[in-house]
Amino acid sequence: MLNVLTELAQHVAKGLRRMPKTLSSMYFYDDIGSRLFQQIMDLPEYYPTRTEFAIFREHGAAIVAALSPADGGEFALVELGAGDGAKTKLLLRELLAAGPGFTYAPVDISAGAMTGLVAALQQELPALRVEPVVEDYATALDQLRTWPGSKAVLFLGSNIGNFGPAERLDFLRQLAAPLAPADRLLVGFDLQKDPRRIRAAYDDAQGVTAAFNLNLLTRLNRELGADFDLAYWQHYTDYSPLNGAVRSFLVSTRAQKVRVATLEETFDFAAWEVIHTENSYKFTMPQIEALATEAGLRVVASFTDAAGDFADVVLAV
Repeated sequence: MLNVLTELAQHVAKGLRRMPKTLSSMYFYDDIGSRLFQQIMDLPEYYPTRTEFAIFREHGAAIVAALSPADGGEFALVELGAGDGAKTKLLLRELLAAGPGFTYAPVDISAGAMTGLVAALQQELPALRVEPVVEDYATALDQLRTWPGSKAVLFLGSNIGNFGPAERLDFLRQLAAPLAPADRLLVGFDLQKDPRRIRAAYDDAQGVTAAFNLNLLTRLNRELGADFDLAYWQHYTDYSPLNGAVRSFLVSTRAQKVRVATLEETFDFAAWEVIHTENSYKFTMPQIEALATEAGLRVVASFTDAAGDFADVVLAV
């Protein structure tokens, strides 16, 4: 826990000294934040989770065929950020039904989440071979270089959209580096659509997304001894069709000072000054193909829902 707090404290110190002030969305997910995000995924406005489920239900067999080795040999299905594995279970059932020998290797930094996932899989899919990896992405990617046999890597849920353009390209190159020609990479991309629908997905009428964003300040109060008064902060989101970026902010509604005890530092906020907390980029298929090419990858197959809201794209080096 000390290392995590030290990392969080260092991040907050760096982010709140910047102009504009910035905090990473990776720190949204404490226990309360994780529960709030589960609620977000069930909201009527939040389409990404439902649409990726629909893709897996409709195209599961074809996706499995695109991910499996051509020679029918053994391979590992490696999922970065496995979480509760709800969507992936659809693919796992297809793989088990198809019969090829494979091992599922979920990767997550949370040991607690991994324990729950493995227990659920043992109960629901007892024939499945599971080798959990409790590591961050960078460490897991290094381990992939020495992974024996073929592999298919999953990065689902439009998480690629949380990276800025330069970081996104660098991350895809890191994913590509340990892949052999026979290996595959499946990435989920949220597609550009009606701008009003996109914005509503990140600013729902019930205020759950606002609570999710504001919970970051509650976490800093609890873990770093900060004194953010949530009565003087609000959630704001915008979406630009020009670059496909949803941006989320925490807005200071008055001039105020915030003390962070762990840092022994006080930060000044002007009225209506913002803390930028999240980006979520949306894509077109030509953009995805161009990004893949720049990262040293090619599109093998792509699968979309009926409305064209979301794409799961199979890539290879």
